[in-house]
Amino acid sequence: MKLENPVVRQILEVYDSLTAVEKSIADFFTANHEQEDFSSKAIANRLFVSEASLSRFAKKCGYKGFREFIYEYERVLGENQNEIGFYAGRVIETYEELLKKSRELIDDGRMQRVEKMLTECKRVRVYGKGSSGYAAQEFSIRFMRMGMDIEAITDNHIMKMSSALADSDTLIMAISLSGTTGEVLSAVRRARKNGAKIVMITSNRSAELLTLCDEVIPIAGIKNMAAGTMISPQFPIQIMIDILFTYFFQTDFGNRLNLYNETLAALYDNQ
Repeated sequence: MKLENPVVRQILEVYDSLTAVEKSIADFFTANHEQEDFSSKAIANRLFVSEASLSRFAKKCGYKGFREFIYEYERVLGENQNEIGFYAGRVIETYEELLKKSRELIDDGRMQRVEKMLTECKRVRVYGKGSSGYAAQEFSIRFMRMGMDIEAITDNHIMKMSSALADSDTLIMAISLSGTTGEVLSAVRRARKNGAKIVMITSNRSAELLTLCDEVIPIAGIKNMAAGTMISPQFPIQIMIDILFTYFFQTDFGNRLNLYNETLAALYDNQ
């Protein structure tokens, strides 16, 4: 599969604007990887849609009509069959799309501000549930090696108690792909009320989160990514964590390298 499929990419870009019938057409063409009879009559009969629906679908995807859409679709499909396997290609293409989107979301100033907050706070608590909870644990382990007082919290009750004890010396790093995780948002609001600083890593761009948090680190997303059926939801989160970690590590490189090496030595100390 070609790692850049312009036809599938165009379908995905307009997917949310399609009607239910047009989405069924889109689902067929994005999932298909075999050469077959793509005539409007054959596809209409197979999908139980009208030929007019096929034409409207193609035009919404940016083509003059269904004939032009199929011409480009077959051309790319033929090229893809000479490349790596279809399913492997879909996964790799999606990773590349997320990497591209992540690059576009990086804000150097924001990363520097969050790094400063991590440096100046006395304690950090990382909240997350599900896949975001696993990312929170990874975040905690990596920054602990830099000498930080940090703890990942994924249990509902402990999250409530932690937020009740938070104060102005506490930084809450909240991780939520959707930005709507009830337990995390409730804890964040409580911690904020107690004077804690809040940074959220999320794909949600809502005005409420921008008001609730001191900083929002945006992460890339694709449709239905939270389901984790093809790409781990942790992937775009981990990209931003890695970038933030690099900013933090490089700011006081000598001291933090020594701390990192000390924890590394402890891991291999059998005594």
